[in-house]
Amino acid sequence: MNDEIKSEGPVDVPAEPKKSSRRLAREVAMQGLYQWRVSGNSIEAIEDHLEQESEAWPRADKPLALVLMRGAAQRADALEAAFTPYLDRPIGELSPIERAILLVGAYELAERLETPYRVVINEAIELAKSFGGTDGHRYINGVLDKLAPQLRAAEVQASVKAKR
Repeated sequence: MNDEIKSEGPVDVPAEPKKSSRRLAREVAMQGLYQWRVSGNSIEAIEDHLEQESEAWPRADKPLALVLMRGAAQRADALEAAFTPYLDRPIGELSPIERAILLVGAYELAERLETPYRVVINEAIELAKSFGGTDGHRYINGVLDKLAPQLRAAEVQASVKAKR
C-alpha cells in the first residue's frame, strides 16, 4: 500500500469579502485620527498623507471619511468627555487605536443620526477586530453600547420597545 500524500494543487482560500466604501471611510478616518493623536500633525497634513499613502483611500467614501475625521478631531475633547465615564481606565491608558475607534464611533453617534446606532456600534466593532488588540472589539462594544443611550436616547428606547 502506498502511504504517499498526493497534492492536488493549490488549496482554494476563500477571498476576503470586499469592504464597502463606507466601511473603508471609517477605516481611513480611524487611521487619520490615530496619526493625529500619535504624531501631533494637523488634520490637513494627515489628509494629504492619507490621500497619497492609504490603500483604502481610492475605494473609500471620501466625503464621509473627511467628515468623520475632521468632525471627530474638532470635537475630540467633548467626545472623549462623553465616553470617559464608561471607561475602566484613564483615557491616557487606552491604546491609540482604541481611542481613535472610540472617537469615530462617538462622533458618528452624536452627529450622523442618519446612520442607525446599531450600525455605528457594529462598524466600530469591525474596526477593532481588524486593527485593535485581541479583545479590543469587546471593549469598544461595551463603551459605545453605554454611550448610545446618552446620545441617541429616543432611538435606543424605540429599539428596546420593538424587541418586547
